[in-house]
Amino acid sequence: MIIFGTKGYLYQLAMLTLVCGHCRNPSAHALRKRVTKFTLFFIPLFPISTKYMTQCTFCGAEQKVGKEQAEQLQIQAASGQGGQPYGQPQQPYQA
Repeated sequence: MIIFGTKGYLYQLAMLTLVCGHCRNPSAHALRKRVTKFTLFFIPLFPISTKYMTQCTFCGAEQKVGKEQAEQLQIQAASGQGGQPYGQPQQPYQA
């Protein structure tokens, strides 16, 4: 009998200050990566899918982000820019 399946992992990559596309409030957003891995005998072997998203800490809305845009946001957070400044409209994500 072979036991196989999938398991999901959630990684928080950065915290950014953005204007939420849902509630329109400038607030902190968590940049997250969700990885689903194939498991055999409960041992994760290789990733099946990887998805990036931001989640607003004010309203909880999640927005899907492409890999390239997630990398750019991570660079912004590392350089101390923290996303867009307050009062600037947020451009809709191109997913």
